[in-house]
Amino acid sequence: MVKQSEQIITKKTLDQSKCHPELVEGYSSLYQEVTLRQAKCDNKFLRNDEFHFERREKSVFFISSGFLSRAILRNDRTKNSKSLIIADKLYLLFFLISITLLLLNGCANQLPPGGGEVDKIPPEIIYSYPENGTVNYKGDFIELEFSEYVDKRSFKEALFISPSIDEQPEINWSGKSVEIFFPDGLRDSVTYVVTIGTDVVDVNNKNRMTSSYSFSFATGDKIDKRNVTGNVYGKDIEGALIFAYKFSFDTTNYLTKKPDYISQIGKDGSYKLNGLAESVYRIFAIKDQLRDFKYQADQDLIGIPFEDVTLIGSDSSFVGLNFFLSDIDTITPKLISAVMTDSNHILVTLSEECDTSILHANNYFIIDSTSNSKLNVEYCYKGNSKKDEFILVQTNKLNPADSYYLFAKKLLDLSDNISENDFRELIVSEKPDTTVPQIFKTNPAKNTAVDFLNPEIIFYFDDALQNKQIKDAIQFEDTLKNKIPFRLSFLDDATLVIKPIINLKPDRHYQIKLNLSKIIDASDNKTDSVYTFKFATISGIEFTGLSGKIKTNLENVVIVLQNNKTPDLSYKTKPDKTSTYNFTRIQPGSYSLWYFSDRDSTEIYDYGYPYPFRYSDEFYFVKDTVKLPPRWSVTDFDIIQK
Repeated sequence: MVKQSEQIITKKTLDQSKCHPELVEGYSSLYQEVTLRQAKCDNKFLRNDEFHFERREKSVFFISSGFLSRAILRNDRTKNSKSLIIADKLYLLFFLISITLLLLNGCANQLPPGGGEVDKIPPEIIYSYPENGTVNYKGDFIELEFSEYVDKRSFKEALFISPSIDEQPEINWSGKSVEIFFPDGLRDSVTYVVTIGTDVVDVNNKNRMTSSYSFSFATGDKIDKRNVTGNVYGKDIEGALIFAYKFSFDTTNYLTKKPDYISQIGKDGSYKLNGLAESVYRIFAIKDQLRDFKYQADQDLIGIPFEDVTLIGSDSSFVGLNFFLSDIDTITPKLISAVMTDSNHILVTLSEECDTSILHANNYFIIDSTSNSKLNVEYCYKGNSKKDEFILVQTNKLNPADSYYLFAKKLLDLSDNISENDFRELIVSEKPDTTVPQIFKTNPAKNTAVDFLNPEIIFYFDDALQNKQIKDAIQFEDTLKNKIPFRLSFLDDATLVIKPIINLKPDRHYQIKLNLSKIIDASDNKTDSVYTFKFATISGIEFTGLSGKIKTNLENVVIVLQNNKTPDLSYKTKPDKTSTYNFTRIQPGSYSLWYFSDRDSTEIYDYGYPYPFRYSDEFYFVKDTVKLPPRWSVTDFDIIQK
């Protein structure tokens, strides 16, 4: 590829050089006549310029064009028209040959050599132009060279230029080299940061770059060196991007436009935004599925900042702007369908999973549009339905010839989006309800060990239970037939919770018997049998613990101990007035330790919200994994915020 950087050699420079007096004055493309030898003679040429000359002189097009231009000049001197005609023909011939050879060479360069061992070496960038830290750059392109052939599409998706370029750059390949050309040029007095992310893969075996590559240059006389660093956490963080916007003191929804600065996180979740100009920034972490550099709430994951970043005056860096990637749901839930599976049960389907607070019968009613009357719903429960479904029970006799509508007073999803007074037509059935209620799940499972302190046994029925006063249908005892007093409660109309009033003894066996003949559904269905649930208590010595002091500037701190193998297994605690924290009765295993500022005092981490904007809670992770062995508590594990 002929490098556009060669054009920095001006006519004035050539005239002043004593190394190339043979150049003809007045020739319009003088820079093409400069040879590698001549470039080396001129002290003003840098090493990179010599590199470009060397590559250019090896090209067929340069050799042929040099020959032809000299032939034309000779003919111009002699004014020989016959020679001029011959030269023109030679020029055309060599031009066609050169173009053909270049095309063949270009085509050959698209494929890696075949055969040999399996390629396990990741690609890397071995050359970039302009050099990192270059100032007063006047070019309109940048150039990179890889160590091997890479997939062009993966490169395009991994190329990030900050600040963002309005016009789409042109990308031109020649073998392992790529040139990125900016048709509208670059802005004056701006520091540009070019980052090639780890999504780049080689052609031969799809090996990914092990680390991102970044360099910066300025079109002015200085490089902006302000930066922001931090980490991104979550289940699906690979390929996440960092979007930085210059802050405006208004109600701007930044996420509807492209960011001013972009960076990509590393494999370990860390990131660094370099080359930032003096300003205040609002920064987000985005898992941009479409790579359109805009946040799409229905498909992108997002991390909300806990504060805006000020990089003004002496504040040249910000350390520890961390993000939790999460799925922010901004769509209100809706009723999708309401279908009666028999004369009593209504299977309700929602647009998404909703909060369990909506599972109570008073939240729903039926309208008979024929008689314009309102009918009550008796029971509501989750049962063994899908996550976006639940079941209602009504005992009214409905006429299939009439029109009925099911109304929901309020629907609340897991992101606190609310819809009110939604309704759907009810599909009526006259099929009788003859199915007896059964237990389809327990928590914990049968014949497992539980903690003897404050245990809770949950029984999940597949139908609503008509008689809530069923305590006399339950027996709770140990193996010596000693009665265990207990409390009875319901999570919904089909989920029964039993908790002993007294602490159980360690390393003992217990059983709960349910007389199912006394447990009936809305249609008086029941079964004449006894369900026996057996379990044991653990000794307690298998537990582990963790304690120490925490030193942090955060207020109202909550410390979280999260199991690495089972993330849903986590423990929380708050330090006392002496900054001492203590986790007790912890399951052995490998854990991550992190802490956050509980600004709303709910002891629940707040992920923030994109629009209307709400900051997240500030948080930090302890770098080292905490390994907690059984029967042994780890003490003096101090947490120090750096």
